[in-house]
Amino acid sequence: MKILAIETSCDETAVTLLEMSGRLERPDIEVLGDSLLSQIELHEKYGGVYPNLAKREHEKNLPILLEKTLKEAGESPESPQIDAIAVTEGPGLEPALWVGINFALELGRKWGKPVIPVNHMEGHIFSTLYKMSEKDSLKLPALALLVSGGHTELVVVKDFRDYEIIGRTRDDAVGEAFDKVARMLGLPYPGGPKISGLAESSRAKKKKIEIEFPRPMIHSKELDFSFSGLKTAVLYKLKSELRTDGEFKEDVSRAFEDAAVGVLVEKTRRALLESGKGIKTLIAAGGVSANLHLSRELEKLASEFPSLALHLPIKYLTTDNAVMIGIAAFIRVTRNPEILRDQVKIEARGNLSIS
Repeated sequence: MKILAIETSCDETAVTLLEMSGRLERPDIEVLGDSLLSQIELHEKYGGVYPNLAKREHEKNLPILLEKTLKEAGESPESPQIDAIAVTEGPGLEPALWVGINFALELGRKWGKPVIPVNHMEGHIFSTLYKMSEKDSLKLPALALLVSGGHTELVVVKDFRDYEIIGRTRDDAVGEAFDKVARMLGLPYPGGPKISGLAESSRAKKKKIEIEFPRPMIHSKELDFSFSGLKTAVLYKLKSELRTDGEFKEDVSRAFEDAAVGVLVEKTRRALLESGKGIKTLIAAGGVSANLHLSRELEKLASEFPSLALHLPIKYLTTDNAVMIGIAAFIRVTRNPEILRDQVKIEARGNLSIS
């Protein structure tokens, strides 16, 4: 099956043409054409994504990326040989989502192809299927730790298209907390990778640091998260120390990252122990899954459960992309093939939940 996938949920404009077949547990996925443009430089001066600017850039970029993707795939822009078009319907910034949806619907009318709505978070879960090792397959049920700038969730993947959220953030998402702490330290947007880089520098220089931040809700019975208190603790530390030297910034970054990752890993451990659902696979996905310290700690956690497989996406698929949207669409079509015949109504849903 050939699917043209479109992603415009935030500040990345992405268009991909995929050809997929085989079992959902380990599908054969070939990227025939792929184009992505990031708007990071445009939003940097705002310290975050400005929705109307993102919308304008998506409108400008989509036709260009579509042409580039189809050319790379050797397909005609007038009548490409595809089976369906997939587009993100949510969650995300609604002005940005509408641009992708309207573009996809117009292509569907022009080419006479069905348009499949995709949940962005479902895309993150199944991003791990791309370039999976030949000896691996996705064994269900799985536990997914979804960590990004907008979401921090623990999701039980009971089956394909059957999900249960068992933990979520009550305030800031962990990626949002990384970016806010980075701003406190005077680091440019997006701050997450900058924080991680400074933290790694601190670890390389010394075994221990004197700074330690609280780990909110780490001992609570719930599987929910909270990062606003951690962010406030960093702010108080910066105000009390009044230091701006490089070593101090490295140690603050490390202490913050240690606390945030510590909470993520401990809640995931508890979910694995308490779920009672025979979890066979641990998935971590979303932008923060590219964090080196988190991936190391998750590898240690997975080693505590002999029969548990750990699946992480390749780095390119940790951030927003259209490849994962196409994969999620393939799963939806395979499970519900009538969607190719009966077009469903598609609307931008900024707060769309995976469950």
